[in-house]
Amino acid sequence: MSADDPFLQVKEDVLATLDATRPLYNSYLRIRSTALKASSPELLQARAELEQNLQDLTTDLQDLLASVRAAEKDPLRYGLEIEEVAQRGRFVEEITSEIQSMREELLRKFQSSISEGKLPDPSSFEADDGDDYAEFEQQRQQEIMAEQDEALDDVFRTVGTLRAQADTMGRELEEQAEILDDVHGITDRVGGKLKGGMRNLGEIIRKNEEKGSGYYCTVSTVMKEIENQLSVVETGIAVWFPRPWDLDEQSLHLRNPYSAFQDERARH
Repeated sequence: MSADDPFLQVKEDVLATLDATRPLYNSYLRIRSTALKASSPELLQARAELEQNLQDLTTDLQDLLASVRAAEKDPLRYGLEIEEVAQRGRFVEEITSEIQSMREELLRKFQSSISEGKLPDPSSFEADDGDDYAEFEQQRQQEIMAEQDEALDDVFRTVGTLRAQADTMGRELEEQAEILDDVHGITDRVGGKLKGGMRNLGEIIRKNEEKGSGYYCTVSTVMKEIENQLSVVETGIAVWFPRPWDLDEQSLHLRNPYSAFQDERARH
């Protein structure tokens, strides 16, 4: 795993902010459950602090998602496996779900503890000039949170796309690995046969040089056998790779060895 991996750097910031946000969230729920009116200064302050932290988390999540996208495009650059990229996507999704849950609590309409059967505070019967301000402030915050909710929805959709892409890449890699194993097996078997044939060819040439007779006839027979072996190799490769490219047979030294021998014989 690369030391300059942007995901690790942003992840630390997200976890630190989230650790600071959870106590604020619990404090907000506690204050809201005991407040007599929405314009309570203590409640407004707790709400403002929580909203600020959620805003910071939403921004960090977008940076975190950008780093996941970068790793998904080029995982080898950061020394990552496909499964690690998928795990990062799941981490972003979990954090996003927790933030979304907190935001839903902020959007809930304030309900005074009076409605829960508690006796009202005498001061609550006084004219409440701050209720209009509280209502205006709540509307403003709802607009802000609606924009942030849209950003979180984008994060959810992107994480789902990344997860689907990671699953597809994983399946394709497994299929390619199986094909490569089969091709390697065929290559090993054919390679062994060709090595054995070349050893036999060398032995035949040596013996015929000693005897000084039947050289061309014997070599022609062996060359014909090698031609048959190469035909088997070509057929096997064609099964797995149905000619996705054009081979230059001369540059790859795949010319018919028997024809090459005849050309050499004609020159002499």
